[in-house]
This record gives sequence, C-alpha cells and structure tokens, in this order.
Amino acid sequence: MPRRPTPTCVLVSGGIDSVALLIRCLKAGGRVAPLYLRCGLVWEVAELYWLQRFLRSVRSPRLLTLQVLDVPVRSTYGAHWGLTGRRVPGAASVDAAVYLPGRNVLLLTHAAIVCVRRGITTIALGTLAGNPFGDASPRFFREMAACLSRALRRPIRVLAPLRRLTKPALIRSMPDVPWALTFSCLRPQGRRHCGRCNKCAERRRAFRAAGVPAPT
Repeated sequence: MPRRPTPTCVLVSGGIDSVALLIRCLKAGGRVAPLYLRCGLVWEVAELYWLQRFLRSVRSPRLLTLQVLDVPVRSTYGAHWGLTGRRVPGAASVDAAVYLPGRNVLLLTHAAIVCVRRGITTIALGTLAGNPFGDASPRFFREMAACLSRALRRPIRVLAPLRRLTKPALIRSMPDVPWALTFSCLRPQGRRHCGRCNKCAERRRAFRAAGVPAPT
C-alpha cells in the first residue's frame, strides 16, 4: 500500500492571510495540520476564539486538529506594546510600527521542532506581497529552512505561497471564504475588533480595495 503524503503544517493566526492559506492548501488536495503559537500577546484570547470558530466552519476530512503551542515571550520582549496593550500602533501608523522582533524566527523554530516530532517536514506561512520585514523575504525563508534542516537532521521546507499576492487580491480571489470569522486586531474589545488600531485600519482598506463589503 502506498504511503500517505505527510501533512503540511500551516501556521495560523485567524487573520485573512493565514486562513486563506489554509483553505488553499486544502483545495490543493493535501492534509493540513494547523498550528497556533500562543505567546502571551494581548490579542490572542480573541484571536484564538475566532480561529477556532473559523476552523469549525471548514468541512474537510483533510483538516487535522488544531495544535496550540505555548511559547511565552514576556522575558524576551519585555515591556513591548504587544504584551502591555499600551501605545498600540493606531490607524494612522505605518506598517513597520507593528513589528514584532524576530517573529518568524520564533514561529518557525518552534514549529519545526514540533513538526519533526510529528513526522511533518513542510511548514507554510501566509506572508503576502509588500511585507517590509527582514524575516519575511524569500531569502530568509530559504536560509531558515536550510538552518532548520541542518539542526534537526530532516529536510525542512518553508513555504510562503501567497507572497506574490496583496491582501485585496487575496480577498477577491476567494469569495467563498467566511471572512466574518477572521480576526485581525491589536487591541480587541472583548472578542470584537477595536476599529482604531493599525490592523483594523489595514483590514478596512483591504476590503475596500477588493470591492468587498467589510464583514467586521
């Protein structure tokens, strides 16, 4: 009997980019193992709530159970706004204001260790075009994959299949996705978007540019 292909681990946050990647991977016919890293950031309770609702709406036998991995960063990030909730970048801030130092280094390192233990060697992220950060470039992903492969003695692949798409183009290309179940906010009010932070503003602009009514 032929061996079943191993799943692809998709790093999910519950935002537009990562859930779109998850759906695309499922439509490509493979099994998908969603992984959420909980770091202690102020938006994670609301984010995880909406992510779990989104995943429950997906009807596919190829979608595996969500794994939540606790990776606290308080001692690493110190008094960062993502942990304190103070001076959160507002709607008028530039994209670079939301930088979380070494975020993809952190995610990929922990994800790779967990994946190898499960026999998974492919990790996918929902990085889009225009991402300004150094740990989101094609070169970074290639070099990170090589480093992880050497360290873990497994051929780790790091994929960013959406990196040529903008957020509006992604939204337009997937009209059947329940965008109302996605969540992107830096300072949530309970489980609701605050409407005033950098991510809320980015979300509004993306739906407006896509010509799709914002579901928030």
